[in-house]
Amino acid sequence: MGFVDQSAFTVAPLDNVSRRYLADEQTLVRELAEQADVGQSVRDKIQGTAATLVRAVRKHAANEGGIDAFLQQYDLSSEEGILLMCIAEALLRIPDAATADRLIADKITSANWEDHLGESDSLFVNASTWGLMLTGKLLRLDEAARGNPARYLGKLASRTGEPVVRAAMRQAMRIMGFQFVMGRTIAEALSRANKSDLRYSFDMLGEAALTADDAARYLESYAAAIERIGNSVASPSDIFSAPSISVKLSALHPRFEVAQQDRVMRQLVPKVAGLVEQAAGLGIGITIDAEEADRLEISLDVFQRVFRDKGLDGFDGLGLAVQAYQRRATDVIRYLGDLAQDRGRRIPVRLVKGAYWDTEIKRGQEQGLESYPVFTRKCHTDVSYLACARLLLNAGEHLYGQFATHNAHTLASVMHFAGSRSDYEFQRLHGMGEELYDEIVNPDKF
Repeated sequence: MGFVDQSAFTVAPLDNVSRRYLADEQTLVRELAEQADVGQSVRDKIQGTAATLVRAVRKHAANEGGIDAFLQQYDLSSEEGILLMCIAEALLRIPDAATADRLIADKITSANWEDHLGESDSLFVNASTWGLMLTGKLLRLDEAARGNPARYLGKLASRTGEPVVRAAMRQAMRIMGFQFVMGRTIAEALSRANKSDLRYSFDMLGEAALTADDAARYLESYAAAIERIGNSVASPSDIFSAPSISVKLSALHPRFEVAQQDRVMRQLVPKVAGLVEQAAGLGIGITIDAEEADRLEISLDVFQRVFRDKGLDGFDGLGLAVQAYQRRATDVIRYLGDLAQDRGRRIPVRLVKGAYWDTEIKRGQEQGLESYPVFTRKCHTDVSYLACARLLLNAGEHLYGQFATHNAHTLASVMHFAGSRSDYEFQRLHGMGEELYDEIVNPDKF
């Protein structure tokens, strides 16, 4: 593309992305509720559709066993479920046995596996619970010992030379990892994705550049992934039918922060532009992922600088993720709509609810802020999501809505907001929400 020198840019002001940190939350939610309101008759239809979806999913779940029952027992609302997800992501990437043993000893013994015994009707779940505790087969426990099997697990897991423990844990984590992670490499992920009729947006796990070498490695990995994705698919009918990749800006610069604004713009923008140019040349989409609230404005600045580059004219595949739990979410969407209109191009917007809530709240408390950058109640985030969804759909040709949700009511709302329109899409995480989306594959169902 021969990226234009930064001095040639006039940065668009971000004044219309208003600061909502000090706004009264209840007042803001009432405002958003008015924006999301569609009248009683449509609300009744949304409620009916959501109820139908939930009943269908529950009926499906009642007939399922195996890994689905296992995941239902150890869901992400439980300490054990979160722990399993973390280990599933980490354990498969640990190359040496000693480190893997230390991870197992540190993490697995902290969960209350015994609380789940007998809680599921699935034999698979109960057998797997004993497998995770590693007591049913490795030790004969009396009745008293069964009340605290984690004590024995700790004893076993601490033996770093015990291959049986490590092999059993790795197998359990492979089951979990295979459910939620497409592959250890982009080649593995593409192999699985090509067997499906779904479209995929690929994301890398664990991006975090702490040094320039880290950032260079991630840049190389992103470029290689874009090349593999672009060469693996036939020419799509349009950019929105093509696979895509998500890029985290903090993975591409070790000091991605407001205090380093000038340095970030000088060093990071050309790198991002190069990746976008590569994706455009291969006909695939690329989405800039959302990060913490204090990086919102610098992220928008990087995005708009790349988006304004004339070398990308005609490319509608550069998108941005927007977090509905941020109080500024509706303002960000209005800003993106203005930017798209100004450049005469369309911006794909992935609308999510948000993934850093605990961090945002804790940081606000540590800094002694009068309020928070995110909503403090989930129901308020849900209202914000619906208001954002209406803004996206009302933006017409300027924004392309990509609604990422596993919530039946949210999904039903978007469907009724859109009516007969088809120029939008739903997204879900791999391994999650499959039963829900199976119910809406047929557009005539509702």
